[in-house]
Amino acid sequence: MRVLAEGKIEQLFSILDSSSELIQKAEDQSYLDSLIDTLSFMQSDDNDFEGLTSADAKKLTNIYADFDADQYTAETIRKGIQMAFLKAIRIDKIQANYQITPDTIANVIGYIISGIFHSKKELTILDPAMGTANLLTAIYHQLETSIGVTPTISGIENDDAMFELAADSVELQKIHAELFHEDAIQNVLAPVVDAVVSDLPIGYYPIDANAKGFETHSESGHSYVHHLLIEFGMKHVKKGGFGFFLVPSELFQTTEAKQLLKWMQGKVYLQGLLNLPKELFQNSAAQKAILILQNSGNGAKQVDPVMLGEFPSFKDQQAFTKFLTEIDDWEQEDLL
Repeated sequence: MRVLAEGKIEQLFSILDSSSELIQKAEDQSYLDSLIDTLSFMQSDDNDFEGLTSADAKKLTNIYADFDADQYTAETIRKGIQMAFLKAIRIDKIQANYQITPDTIANVIGYIISGIFHSKKELTILDPAMGTANLLTAIYHQLETSIGVTPTISGIENDDAMFELAADSVELQKIHAELFHEDAIQNVLAPVVDAVVSDLPIGYYPIDANAKGFETHSESGHSYVHHLLIEFGMKHVKKGGFGFFLVPSELFQTTEAKQLLKWMQGKVYLQGLLNLPKELFQNSAAQKAILILQNSGNGAKQVDPVMLGEFPSFKDQQAFTKFLTEIDDWEQEDLL
C-alpha cells in the first residue's frame, strides 16, 4: 500500500513538474509562478492557456490528460504539491521564511494535538502565517486519521504567491477552508478557534505603526514578527484553548523576550517547550522548538511540571517512541 501511495505521489509530481517547466520556459518566469499557473490550469475546464502558443498549449493538454483528481487521495495531492514546492525553493532560491515545514515535524505537532484533543467531536484550527498551507493540511489529514475528527480550518497569508499556492492546494485536496489573503498584524477579522498552529516566520516586522497595537511590540525599533503572531494567535484561541508554534529554541533568551514574557503573564500558560533534534538544522542557531501555550479560563491551569526537553534523533526509533510515550503520559496525567 505504501509503495502504491509513493508511486502516485511521484506520478502527480511528474505532471506538476513537466507542466511547470514548460510554462517557466514559455513565459520566462519563476518555477514557483509556473507551478501556481499549473495548479490553476489543472482545475480549469476550458483549457484556455492564455499567453501560450498553440504548440505549448497542446503539450500542456497532453500532460494534463494523465491527471484525474479522483485517482488521488487528498494526502497524495498534498505531498505531490509539496514535492513541487520543494523544487521551487531550490530552483528559485526562495528565502528561508518561505521554507516548507517538513512532514516529520508536522507529524509530531499533529501527534501532540491529537493527544490533547482526542476526546473532541469537533475541532477548529487557525494558522495565522500559513504559507502554502502544507502544515495546516498535513495536520488536518492526520487528525482525520488519528482521532476521527475532520477539523474546520482557517489560514491567513499575506504573500501573494504563497496564498495562491495555498488556495489551489486546498481546493485540489477538496478541503473546505476559510483562507484570508491578509497581513495578520493588520487586525484581520479571523475566527476564534480551539487551537492555533503555525510555523512562524522569524525576524523583524517592518511596519512599526501596525505593531503598536500589540503588547509584544518592541519599545524601540522594529518588533519581532514571531512575537506579534504568537500574541495574535492566542487572541484568537478560545478560553482554555491551545497554541502550538514552531519558534526559535532560544525564544526566551533574547533581550526582546521581556515584552513577550510580560504579555504572557495572566493571559496564557507556558505548558511546554520541546526542542526539535539538532540534526534537522544546519546550525545550532537555527534550531527550532515546539512551543505549547494555553489560554487562561475555562478551567485551564499552569501545568506542573512544564513539558521541557529535546526530541531524540528521529533516526533512533526506539528513543523517539519512548519520548512520545512520555508526552502521552504528561498530557493525560498532568495537562488534561
